[in-house]
Amino acid sequence: MDNKTELVLYTRPTCSDCQDAKAYLAEHNIPYEHKDVGADPSLEQDMKNISGAKIVPVFAFYKKGLFGKKLTHHFIGFERNRQEIVDLLL
Repeated sequence: MDNKTELVLYTRPTCSDCQDAKAYLAEHNIPYEHKDVGADPSLEQDMKNISGAKIVPVFAFYKKGLFGKKLTHHFIGFERNRQEIVDLLL
């Protein structure tokens, strides 16, 4: 992941796919901003604005630029989108 790309990950503590995603990111030392929807239910609206759903995990990739950051990609689910997510991360 280049230094102009930022990853925000929305999860719930009871979601096994979320736990797998966090483990993968930790194992590969990939920086990300974690947003725990279980601890802060107001984040559900953010997720819905990004992905159109309230399903976790949501991976939101942003490009940083002169005028802030812009959403470039988003994915719902880790296992079913794993290859596309890994391609963006590496």
